[in-house]
Amino acid sequence: MELEEIRTKIKRGEYDLSEHAHVERQAEHITVKEIEELILSGEIVEAYPKDPRGESVLLGARLKTRSLHVVCGKRNDRILIVTVYEPNLPKWFDYKTRGREVKDRV
Repeated sequence: MELEEIRTKIKRGEYDLSEHAHVERQAEHITVKEIEELILSGEIVEAYPKDPRGESVLLGARLKTRSLHVVCGKRNDRILIVTVYEPNLPKWFDYKTRGREVKDRV
């Protein structure tokens, strides 16, 4: 998945949030505006081209008040926001760097 294609579809409103993404964003008080801001200003942190559920990417960014992650893939001709969360220790040092615990298991 190309970042520019994702951004274009977000700008056009050609995206959906999965039920899981809605639950996670509400639990972590993440707004749809923050999700859009992350995608439009963030970067691809990890790519999952061979995910059995379909190609997807992990996007991350440091926004004004916190860092966030969004996993998105394609569903038909739209972007599907699979999940969204705030990266924290022990899994993440920051939005770009996995924590030691995760690296040791990989």
